[in-house]
Formats: sequence, C-alpha cells, structure tokens
Amino acid sequence: MENFLLMAFLFLAITIILPSTHGLDQSPKGVDKWFNKLPHAKAKRTKLHFYFHDIVTAKNPSAIQIAQANNTFQSPTFFGLVRMMDNPLTVNPEPNSKIIGRAQGIYGSASFEDIGLLMTLNLVFTNGKYNGSTLSILGHNQIFHEYREMPIVGGSGVFRLAKGIATAKTYQVDNTTQNAIVEYHVVVLHY
Repeated sequence: MENFLLMAFLFLAITIILPSTHGLDQSPKGVDKWFNKLPHAKAKRTKLHFYFHDIVTAKNPSAIQIAQANNTFQSPTFFGLVRMMDNPLTVNPEPNSKIIGRAQGIYGSASFEDIGLLMTLNLVFTNGKYNGSTLSILGHNQIFHEYREMPIVGGSGVFRLAKGIATAKTYQVDNTTQNAIVEYHVVVLHY
C-alpha cells in the first residue's frame, strides 16, 4: 500500500509540475496565446557549448546499430549503416562530467563518396536553465572534416521556433571501438 501511495503521489506531482516547465503553458490554449504575442516578441540569441559522447562499444552503449544494407561492410563509407542514439551531453569532455542532456535520434551513413552521416536528432536538455527544452538538428555530418556545420531546424520549451547552427568538432575518437567524444558549439535564435 505504501508503494502504491508513493507512486500515486509521484504521478500526481509529475502531471502538475511538467506542464509548467519554464513558466510556459504547453496546453493548446497556452500555445495559441503564445503565438498571438509572437508578432511583438524579439528574437533571443543563445550560445551553448557541450560535449556529445557517442558510445558504440561498451557494457552500456549509448548508440546501437539498428540497420545495415547487405553490402554495408564492403563499402568504404559503410553506406547504409544506421544507428539509434541516446548519447549523453556533458559540460566537459570527461565521461564522468556533469550531464546536461541527451542527444536522442538516428544517424546513418548516407554517402557513397565519403563518410558523411545523415544526422536527425533532438538535443534534450535535462539539467540547468534549459531543463525540459529541446533543439532539433537535421543535417549532414562529414565526420573527418575538422568542423561540421549542421542546421538547427526547431525547438521546444525555451527554444520555441528555434533556428540556428550547431558546429561539431571531434574531440576524441577511438577507431577500434568507434567511441567518440564530439565538442559542440551551438548558436540559436528563438523567442
């Protein structure tokens, strides 16, 4: 009975607290009211810096292969390889650094010519001042280039109607394990 009461209390607390994330009313009426005020709103510019940990081979990987073509491993670019990810985003490059969110989505090798990944993911912020907000990325990531620019195509919470650029730079990669740490600099406009 004690466990049931605790679970009921947690469920009630979550349903009351979550809709008020960042003071934004996320109900349909609240969103409509927010859009009505939009013509008078001024765009805000936010800069973010964090590290993305793509862990492919470990006891608890954060990126898992979900598909491949019949000839993926005969291709010099691994064309057709697709992975689903739930990668930690941290303040510093060390794996035990403070986690501020997760990169959740899919990436796949989409080029016959070079190793270029199609990236479709949400940056889901779970800690700090952007807790509960997201940014969405849809772009091309040529992982052997020093800097890779990918567009921010949307967002939620604090980042409603976001647009911007995410610049990725490999911080560390292990070619044997395929595990990588990638530094991200994000500049985003939102309302």
